[in-house]
Amino acid sequence: MSASHISWTTKLLAVVRYEILWNIRKKKFLGMIVVAFALATLSLAASHIVSAITGAPVEPNPNFVINSNVGLGGFGFFLFAIVTAMNTISGEFESGTIVPLLAKPISRTTVFFGKLFAAFLTLLATYCFLMIYMTIGGFVVYGPQNNLHLVPLSLLGALISTLIWISAVLLLGSLSKSSLIAALGALGIWLGTTIIGSILGALAGQGWILTYIPGSGTSAFAGEPPSLGVPPAVSTGTDSIGPNLINYILHPSWEVMYYKINIGATTPGQMLESLYSEPFANVILRSIAVALIYFIIFVGTSWYVFRRAQVAE
Repeated sequence: MSASHISWTTKLLAVVRYEILWNIRKKKFLGMIVVAFALATLSLAASHIVSAITGAPVEPNPNFVINSNVGLGGFGFFLFAIVTAMNTISGEFESGTIVPLLAKPISRTTVFFGKLFAAFLTLLATYCFLMIYMTIGGFVVYGPQNNLHLVPLSLLGALISTLIWISAVLLLGSLSKSSLIAALGALGIWLGTTIIGSILGALAGQGWILTYIPGSGTSAFAGEPPSLGVPPAVSTGTDSIGPNLINYILHPSWEVMYYKINIGATTPGQMLESLYSEPFANVILRSIAVALIYFIIFVGTSWYVFRRAQVAE
């Protein structure tokens, strides 16, 4: 069969196979599994570490697995995005392999989306491993677990949360053609949304800004602000889509209350000032919409830049 008659799907799968084999040769996939295992083990062992330090017993936690976010948090999602995508595009330019790759009868669009799909498959395999490991580990460490049929929602949320950062890293790599700049630029974005954004949300009462950018969002409570009793805390950002989906199915009537910290408060009851509240469903729909919009914008821009990139022989 001539190259002109090879279907687009066949060409796409060839790029996917090329990218996955490259990841295996560079031991990227193995490294991701090792890091995933280490982070998940640390999450499982956290209570035992605290118990060893304080002497407090480890209490059973039947909701550990569904609240674990596949053993990762916002930094974990960001870290996996960096490992998965920092040299997916830029690495080809740095090593010069972009020249023979684009010399093949495959369009740049096929190359770009083949690499993106390969990154997704690598991430999916890693997170499936994490999900199984955390489920088994949750049983061993914290006893029987509730609502395990909802664990796939945690996997879905983790994929969405990480794909946003992958798209950001791809964009920076396509623009700069440098893996280092892609990684450091994404780190700067993550630090800005996490540290500066958290200060704005907690102290200035402007946490609503964080609900429209990727990251952890702003902290809130499912119910009235705490005084002596503490209602369940929720995070409204794209990093918590999985746990929020699970909690919404279990508690569809939750109202999410936003607050800010009063620095000059003289009593514990005045430390938190209520701002406003909204239905939990609004939080989830908004975080998913924000994730999809940023993903589409970042991937679309990255694809456009890659298509028009100049390749030096």
